[in-house]
Amino acid sequence: MTETFACVRCDRGDRGRIDRVPFPSALGERIVAEICAACWEEWKERQMLLINHYGLKLHEARAREFLYKNLRIHLFGEEGAAARIDTDAEGSVEW
Repeated sequence: MTETFACVRCDRGDRGRIDRVPFPSALGERIVAEICAACWEEWKERQMLLINHYGLKLHEARAREFLYKNLRIHLFGEEGAAARIDTDAEGSVEW
């Protein structure tokens, strides 16, 4: 018998599961159990934007917690305000 799976973010069961636990923790296990591969890919793109926009240094605990909080908001709809990425200044950097 095939186990039914519906992603808690998009509520679709036809998008496939994540192949492996993204990081060794209860949160990583929850992601594999509840999030589809497509929504995980969307998060990875968002995560990259957050890292670059805020200049996060991932060796710092505060930066990792910031990402975990935004991950829980983005993937699981937990309460809180997601970090905003201000694109108003896009293209204004001069080298």
